[in-house]
Amino acid sequence: MNISVTQTLIISILVLYVGTFLQTHIRWLSKYNIPSAVVGGILCSLFVAIFYTATGHEITFDLSLRDLLLLVFFSTIGLSAKLRTLADGGIALGKMLLISVLFLVMQNIAGISVASLFGTSPAYGLVAGSISFAGGFGTAISWGEVAREAGLHGATEAGIACATFGLIAGGIIGGPLAEYLIRKNKLNRSSDQVNNLNEIESSIKSIPVTIDGMLETILALAICVSAGDVVNQWLQTKGLGLPGFLTALFVGIVLTNSLDLFQKELNSNAIRLCGDISLELFLSMSLMSMQLWTLASGIGPLLTVVLVQIIVMALIAYHIVFRFMGKNYDAAVMSGGFIGLGLGATPVAMANMDAIVKKYGPSPQAFLVIPLLGAFFIDIANAMILRLFLSLPIY
Repeated sequence: MNISVTQTLIISILVLYVGTFLQTHIRWLSKYNIPSAVVGGILCSLFVAIFYTATGHEITFDLSLRDLLLLVFFSTIGLSAKLRTLADGGIALGKMLLISVLFLVMQNIAGISVASLFGTSPAYGLVAGSISFAGGFGTAISWGEVAREAGLHGATEAGIACATFGLIAGGIIGGPLAEYLIRKNKLNRSSDQVNNLNEIESSIKSIPVTIDGMLETILALAICVSAGDVVNQWLQTKGLGLPGFLTALFVGIVLTNSLDLFQKELNSNAIRLCGDISLELFLSMSLMSMQLWTLASGIGPLLTVVLVQIIVMALIAYHIVFRFMGKNYDAAVMSGGFIGLGLGATPVAMANMDAIVKKYGPSPQAFLVIPLLGAFFIDIANAMILRLFLSLPIY
């Protein structure tokens, strides 16, 4: 049963509505910050799996629009990456980047080790490593498609499954670990710290989204997608092909900072709105089209790798992030956020930190460094490290 691209779009929006309804009425879904797209998408994929089991017929969605939405989402990340803002993170951001590089390497080593334990290809270890956990759904699906084309069957589904479990785990253990660090070390906010984050957020939210602002944003996104494709084709001729979403992100960075030189600002709220819409629809389409029956034989390795990654993440957050970032209150908050970022996604990291600061007080440094790390640096570092691993002779 083939579903056209317009029908796929309609179903994906309905899936989002269902996910939002369930998240609103089922407490633990909202408590652990499970996105509506994940809730509705998995429910739809379960229906597709039941239909396949009962009838023997597959429901096939036209996902051509999904691929474009992925490029749009990463383009919005690039357009939001102001170099002057990135510089504000200073030394703390640099430290976290170094820790992230170490963490990404350890995450892939853990994934490869589990893959070897179960006698599968080391490439599946990368899918069960930084591709799915640190990279999240978008990266899991993008690299999963590359892996599928290379002959690794079920890589996309396995990646999505790992990303889903990581999302839940990141929300469950991040907050409690930060709480433990604060209580054990008797940490608190110093009286001389000043937090102007609310004023900054208020000024951003006050920017209206106008028709002109939306048109400028759509134009910028179209340039990112189109120019990113041209750059990627050129890189492929040099033997340096990258996933399309990464070149679109790079073009977005160049474009937004080039406009700054001419004192031209894109509408940040319009960019954020386009990013949110494209991500939600992208996740919805991706998850509702999962072929869950292909994962049945791999549930043992899947649960094993999730457990291993949780242990690796917790140890790095506790022994490295907290100590290296100063063993203070901000370091504890960043440790909780880093777990959410490393196992799930930036929204999980923010939710972890938000729960802590509501109880113990603001942490401006954590709320500057972690979002910048998640929105920009970790994706680039992840892509480079994945390329490094893929160049090893074991592949």
